[in-house]
Amino acid sequence: MIGRRALLAAGLSFPLAAHANSPWKGYYASGMHQRAVRFAGGDGATLAGTLLLPLWSELQKVPGIVLVAGSGPTDRDGNNPLTPERTDVLKRIAELLAAAGIATLRYDKRGIGGSTQRSRGTLEEQERFFAWDNFVGDVAAAHGELVKHDEIKSYATALLGHSEGGLLVLAAVPSIGKNRPHGMVLASTPGRPMREIVRAQVARGAPHLVDAVERTMATIQASGHVPADLPIELQALFPRYVGPYLQRMLAFDPAQALLGLDLACLLLQGAADRQVVPMEDVQPLIDALGKRGTPGEAVIVPGVSHNLKLMNWPSDSGFGGPLAPAVAAKLVDWLVPMLGA
Repeated sequence: MIGRRALLAAGLSFPLAAHANSPWKGYYASGMHQRAVRFAGGDGATLAGTLLLPLWSELQKVPGIVLVAGSGPTDRDGNNPLTPERTDVLKRIAELLAAAGIATLRYDKRGIGGSTQRSRGTLEEQERFFAWDNFVGDVAAAHGELVKHDEIKSYATALLGHSEGGLLVLAAVPSIGKNRPHGMVLASTPGRPMREIVRAQVARGAPHLVDAVERTMATIQASGHVPADLPIELQALFPRYVGPYLQRMLAFDPAQALLGLDLACLLLQGAADRQVVPMEDVQPLIDALGKRGTPGEAVIVPGVSHNLKLMNWPSDSGFGGPLAPAVAAKLVDWLVPMLGA
């Protein structure tokens, strides 16, 4: 078990030795296969996902991890139609872990991809569909689906949330009773309440909208509804139907939530992240990690974006390409011994 420490990574690299540790050589020492799954989420929704298994799961049980996507219409692979290019961040993580002997379940969030689509009924029905508790319940349901599969060691599982997905992981852990996960990875996850994060993001990118955004968030937190008279430039940021979700999410304190959990935890952050900014947005989680008596580690990787990709030049978006080598290595280096893969 890895001891608790906070680490600023300085371009560190770690060997990927998963194949050498495999008990099955030759054909079973590499390769993977996937299985389409559908399972019940919260409030009657059906979630569609992909279970990716190492080939040697045909001969022995393997650990498993649920991958939880970030904000907006982000699908099971980590892609969002509102971004300029594909990131495939969750797909790449799944393939990396399968090569290391760890199965993953990633799923389309409600309203996305193959999962139950957003209701076209009344605003009230749409608000209920997108309630915060439903998204949190979907994470717990995905973990329940993972451990149902015969190939999975139900006693060796974890949750990995990317960006806002990390908040859902933190909120979901207390609701998972039977076959509780053994650990969690918070990747590019904010450590301050999202209201503070949104305010800072708008101040950096559109400072003329700060006052309007602040008023809108205050109204949402007070009423649970998005104002009907939003200016057009704010409508994409605050869709009418996500009022109840935003009310809970904007006030959620991730550092306080982490303090209350006793799971092993890896904080994984890119130093070049322009959305969740080190160290301002990340430090509260590192501080909380240091106050717990449970194993944990914080890693800040130089030159890496919000999507865990290398930033090759100053104007690089950090969306495309493979996972940064140091990110990939740390995921394997931390998860394999923690889960006994």
